[in-house]
Parts: sequence; C-alpha cells; structure tokens
Amino acid sequence: MREGLSCLVFSSTKNESNPCILAVLASLLHRLVARNERLLLSSGKSFTRENLCAFSAVEIPAMEIGKFLERIFKYSRCSPSAFVVAYVYIDRLILNNPTFRITSLNIHRLITTSVMVATKFLDDLHCNNSYFAKVGGLTLKEMNILEVEFLFMLRFRLHVTVSVFESYCSHFEREVALGGGIQIERTILCVS
Repeated sequence: MREGLSCLVFSSTKNESNPCILAVLASLLHRLVARNERLLLSSGKSFTRENLCAFSAVEIPAMEIGKFLERIFKYSRCSPSAFVVAYVYIDRLILNNPTFRITSLNIHRLITTSVMVATKFLDDLHCNNSYFAKVGGLTLKEMNILEVEFLFMLRFRLHVTVSVFESYCSHFEREVALGGGIQIERTILCVS
C-alpha cells in the first residue's frame, strides 16, 4: 500500500455546497494581495503589468477572489485537498522567487494555474488545460505558458509530503478558529 496525501472534507455551516477551504483560502490570499499592494505603494512602485511577470493580467479582474475560487471548484470538480496543495505551491513559489509579488493583477491567473497543477498531481480524474483555461478566463495558449512558467518558478518541486499537507491543514484550522463560524471536518483516507 502506497502512503498518500490525506483527503479532507471541509464543510461549512453557512453554505454546504462549497467547502470552507475556499473561504479560508480566499481570506488568506486577499490579505496577501492587500499587504503586497500596500508595500508596493509605500515603496513608491506601481504594480503595472510591465514590471511584474507572465501571470499579470492587463487589468484587474472584476471577480473577487472568493467567488473565483468557488467558480474553479464548481466547474473543475477537483477535490478540496487540491486547494490545500495549490496553496502549498503558492507558498513555494513565493519562497523560490523573492522578488515575485502577488497582486490583484496576477492572483486570478496564479490561482487557476496552481489549482490546475495541484489537480494534475493529486487527483486521479482532472480537467485538461483547455477546460481550466475556459474556467479561468484564459486562452489555451496562455494557460500552457502559465503552466510552464509556474513549474519553472516551483523548480518542478510538486511533491507534498503528508506532514507538510497536515501542517497546512492545521494552518487553515487556526485561521478558522480565529474567524469563527466555520467548522472543518477532517477525514483521512489512504491512497493505495
């Protein structure tokens, strides 16, 4: 039997159709974007497409982060665990690329790419690049370019150990405890 990642079932008392990982992740990413944009503005730099990266959009998407995560979950039908792994990847990307700043211009493309890569690595059944491109509002060519860029920025380090996965789950649970009103049910299943 091969030891695999735990599978989490996140439930919310507010909305049973969406796992609460989406709300917690949206909150974390929203705060990260706000902090980075404050830092950029206080340093006198602007966050324009020219001085960022391949993930930067031409303009800030109208859809808020939480709604965007819900859209990806609804249409990709990926596991809630893929969102945990996607967040691990985003953290790794930031650590590997210290000059990279997540802003309103790049967060949607980064979310789309990180969830897509996480589902490919984690889920037995997953959507292809073309489908993720449509869900994320991108062209297939853009999606393919972003995937390659993302993999290089991660240095192709996609494996997430059980202990790392569990530590991120604990981080999300602490966020829930601080925010209140959302309950997380953890179910561990071994992948064979």
